[in-house]
Amino acid sequence: MNYIFISPAYPVTCTYFCDRLSRFGVNVLGIGDVPYDTLNDQLKSALTEYYYVDTLEDYDLVYRAVAFYIHKYGRIDWLDSLNEYWLPADARLRTDFNIATGTRSGEIDDLIKKSGMKRIFLEAGIPTARQHIVTDFDSGKAFAAKTGYPVIVKPDIGVGANGAMKIDTEEELNDFYNDLPSEPYVMEEFMCGDICTYDAVIDSHCEPLFESMCTYPPVIDSVQNDENIHYYTAAYVPQQLRELGRRAVKAFRASSRFVHFEFIRLSEDQEGIGKAGDFAIMEVNMRPAGGHDPDMMNFAQSTDVFSIYAEMVTEDRRLQPESSERYLCAYAARKDGHAFTHSHEEIMERYGSDIVMQEEMPPIDWPSMGRYVYMAKFRDKAEMDVYFAFVLG
Repeated sequence: MNYIFISPAYPVTCTYFCDRLSRFGVNVLGIGDVPYDTLNDQLKSALTEYYYVDTLEDYDLVYRAVAFYIHKYGRIDWLDSLNEYWLPADARLRTDFNIATGTRSGEIDDLIKKSGMKRIFLEAGIPTARQHIVTDFDSGKAFAAKTGYPVIVKPDIGVGANGAMKIDTEEELNDFYNDLPSEPYVMEEFMCGDICTYDAVIDSHCEPLFESMCTYPPVIDSVQNDENIHYYTAAYVPQQLRELGRRAVKAFRASSRFVHFEFIRLSEDQEGIGKAGDFAIMEVNMRPAGGHDPDMMNFAQSTDVFSIYAEMVTEDRRLQPESSERYLCAYAARKDGHAFTHSHEEIMERYGSDIVMQEEMPPIDWPSMGRYVYMAKFRDKAEMDVYFAFVLG
């Protein structure tokens, strides 16, 4: 089996996906814009071959790299980056080279545009916030009058919370329209509550082989207010979230992939959406969760999601048994410019036996994921909350 992996060096979790695919006998053919000598040793060992291009933004360069691999290795079975930024390019390459597995160019809009996602949510009967495509101030003001403030504005095509803003007043709404971004934006009714993700490895029949949930405080507040980051991966997925996540998978025909869907667990009743404690969907991402979230899933469920993905690719089934050893995996990350009560040494002295990973994140991730991360696992949520307060207080 030949699998072309676009940008295998970033994010770092791509190394582990490549490694497990290689262990399952897959020819992993990398195309990337960083020199081969800069790749880590594990990634070098996992790649059958690596094709360097000056930039992945130049489609013709990447096209020639794929053509080279086809000439040398024959038919390509899979092509993916597992990275939201490259989803349109991945789809175009699959279309141009008739690669059967994965999304094609004609199917990509509803997977990357929030306006397209919203239509499918509504058709599938999945609770979600009302949305308005941004045009002029009067239309936006009328929408906000229907939903009430605050409202959220964000790029129709965008990654994470980048470019998103919470607007609390008509004056702030006016400021937004006076400096209206050039790219298309959508405006949405604000939903109060924590973000809860539905993460899953899905087989060719749109059935889950693995499911997980991460719970975050509102990311937009963390970015806008420069707050330190804390969240956790749960040991189990609540039944309602499991059912809604599976319904969304089928609505988007998300077969043979790792998905990352974002929901809100409502903290208060919201008319037309649900009761406090209910889940409502925000958006879908047709790729694994970013950062260290896959590692956290492993720690929470005592498993290896990278291998489960490779099993899906090669066998279309899960070979690993589920473990009964379950934990809460906690992520606490410090940002620059904050004063902290406890030093690194004090954290390690108190929580060294609980911490499963600690490291400095790449600079590109500092605004959204923090600079220095402490990841630990606990059996008890109260104990985890004390940990968050100690590390970030």
